[in-house]
Amino acid sequence: DPGADASLCGMAATGASGTNAVRYGTMRPNVLNLRVVLPDGRLLHTAGPGRQPRKRAAGYDLTSLFVGSEGTLGFLTQATLRLHPLPEATAVTIASFPSVGAAVACTVQVLQAAVPVARIEFLDEVMADACSHFSGMGLPAAATLLLELHGSRHSLAEQQQQTEEIVRQNSGSSLAWAEGLEERERLWSMRHNAWYAALALRPGCQGYSTDVCVPISRLPDVVVETKQDLQASGITGPMVGHVGDGNFHCLLIFNSQDPEEAQRVHAFTQRLGRRALAAGGTCTGEHGVGLGKRALLQEELGQEGLDTLRSIKAALDPHNLMNPGKVL
Repeated sequence: DPGADASLCGMAATGASGTNAVRYGTMRPNVLNLRVVLPDGRLLHTAGPGRQPRKRAAGYDLTSLFVGSEGTLGFLTQATLRLHPLPEATAVTIASFPSVGAAVACTVQVLQAAVPVARIEFLDEVMADACSHFSGMGLPAAATLLLELHGSRHSLAEQQQQTEEIVRQNSGSSLAWAEGLEERERLWSMRHNAWYAALALRPGCQGYSTDVCVPISRLPDVVVETKQDLQASGITGPMVGHVGDGNFHCLLIFNSQDPEEAQRVHAFTQRLGRRALAAGGTCTGEHGVGLGKRALLQEELGQEGLDTLRSIKAALDPHNLMNPGKVL
């Protein structure tokens, strides 16, 4: 369940995911084979032509090499994907919390309790208020979790009870569960419109989205520190994220014609990346490195890791034709 306008090969090229990743995984484990046009024009099937085994131990894992390569190694033109069965029953709820720390702590406890949750999406109070106004949902301006459960009708009732108890333990106020398709789609449409809701906070300004991913155990601390950093920096940056797998985003809305504000935004993104690295995480969980996080990539992988990536790039693309200057 990616965001709006995503393509399958685009998702694979950036190693992206979506709201269902906490249960069903990101693109990487769900891509079984890729058809790639290499820089010299040859056609490569990363797992062999027509092959789609659920696992393999034959040679290097070329499929994983190209997933997340950001267009630097070849054109991804076809993807063979793993499918998952549709659940018998689905239920969604929205829970509001007194602070971002309480909301994220609830997420950690839900995962530690092994509740087989399909989606846990986090909105800070700024994002919740923006989404509420943009989509006409009437949500309180408070740290919010959207939780979705999948399973049989019998197991779903037990999961709902367990989730409600954890929400209450973290001072959350849970609304009624939505099980009808139309109501569920309305809630997730609100979440998927978060980018446009954030832009509406400052009409005429530019949006810049950045993300990090950290171990679940460190997520509450990193989210709280990031929230404090945003407030201290005077930046409009609503927070939203797939916190079920430790990934969250800051949607930074700023006046690109104001050099001082643009510099504050840049400095914040660098601090955010380094905060994630210090917590044992990664500078990007799904947005990729591109141009803006090349220095952070070196800090994350070390010189040996970066040299290895450059060797692979040079072997496959000796003339530096594919997305030159990106990532490396």
